[in-house]
Amino acid sequence: MVISFKSWFSRMLFVVLFAVLLVIVSGGYRWLLDVVSPLHPYQKPRGDALKVLQQVPSSPEHGNSANRLRWFYWYGE
Repeated sequence: MVISFKSWFSRMLFVVLFAVLLVIVSGGYRWLLDVVSPLHPYQKPRGDALKVLQQVPSSPEHGNSANRLRWFYWYGE
C-alpha cells in the first residue's frame, strides 16, 4: 500500500480550513445575536411604558376553607 504525501496533505488542509471557517462562522453568528437581541429584556420600562406584571398578594394560609378555595380559583395556586 502506497501512502501519498500529497493526498494526506490535501486532507489535512481540508480539515484545517474547515475548522477555521467553522470558527469564523460561529463567531459571526454570536456577534449577530449580540447585535440583534435586546440588551436587557426584563429591565423596568422607560418613558410612558407600563410593566404589566404585578405581584400576587400573600395567600391566606390560615383562613377558612372558603377563602382558600376562592384564592385557588382566582390565582391558581
